[in-house]
Amino acid sequence: MKTVIQRVKSASVTVDGETIGSIDHGLLVLLGVEHGDTDLEVQWLTEKTSQLRIFDDHNGKMNLSVLDIKGSILIVSQFTLLADCRRGRRPAFTNAAEPKLANQLYQHFIESIRNLGITTQSGRFAADMQVSLINDGPVTLVIDREPSGLAV
Repeated sequence: MKTVIQRVKSASVTVDGETIGSIDHGLLVLLGVEHGDTDLEVQWLTEKTSQLRIFDDHNGKMNLSVLDIKGSILIVSQFTLLADCRRGRRPAFTNAAEPKLANQLYQHFIESIRNLGITTQSGRFAADMQVSLINDGPVTLVIDREPSGLAV
């Protein structure tokens, strides 16, 4: 799995002119599912995302998690995170998981975050989405987890 996590003051996702997910203070998570990803990656990413200490404490240090601040999370599926741009001019998406598996793991991640009591919104898998955000900081992190089935 590969993710881009952004600390946001607000974020929303729109499909066909309709806002289908919107949050205030919290995290925007763009999620790419790759070949070999399993529930183990979902579990790892759920822990990592919910416990990342990237919000300021009263001293202005990044010391608090989204759980600590009672923030929200907007999760958007984005297979283009897995693009291989090393050759030619057109990205190759051969690392992306098949849509059925990718959607299953995407939905599992959303449910896993919700089960922690975090207010969670999401995009629509495989839809043409428009994402708006106000990045706070800006704070943007890329988290890449090798699929457990492919690790050496």
